[in-house]
Amino acid sequence: MAILADTHGCLDARVEALVATCDLAVHGGDIGNAEVLQRLRPRQGRVIAVIGNNDLPRKWLPEQAQVLDGLREHENLMLPGGTLAVIHGHQLAARNRHERLRRRFPQARAIVYGHSHRLIADRDAEPWVLNPGAAGRARTFGGPSCIVLDAAEHRWSLRIERFEPLTCHGRSS
Repeated sequence: MAILADTHGCLDARVEALVATCDLAVHGGDIGNAEVLQRLRPRQGRVIAVIGNNDLPRKWLPEQAQVLDGLREHENLMLPGGTLAVIHGHQLAARNRHERLRRRFPQARAIVYGHSHRLIADRDAEPWVLNPGAAGRARTFGGPSCIVLDAAEHRWSLRIERFEPLTCHGRSS
């Protein structure tokens, strides 16, 4: 599965191509517009997304704002071998955020969050805490990035993907 966040209305074409090779896509919020979600086309067609602090009707085009009605603050995905919790992360103070996330979702095998735009794969404790960084062009801190998670019953593995900074297609919000 492809894990991404913080597109802010602009999905990097290389991240989009990577998503197309995965079975599932998970977006950790600050999507920016409905076009980003439409462009996410994993093989099984399933896209899970949560609302970020910038995913507000007043910041989206009026004809796209109804998409927000179908999104929640957090999601729990049942995967082979455990649960993946997904939340944008703005709900928690930056200080000790990983500790706070682990306390909030102790049942999870891994927790995905966005908001900081910083690519992180904290596997020092369980549950893992994963931030895919920014998959667009805003504050990518080294280039657009995402994480590929292979979730098998007895083993989960990660592949970090970071691309050289380039422009991407899509309307910025």
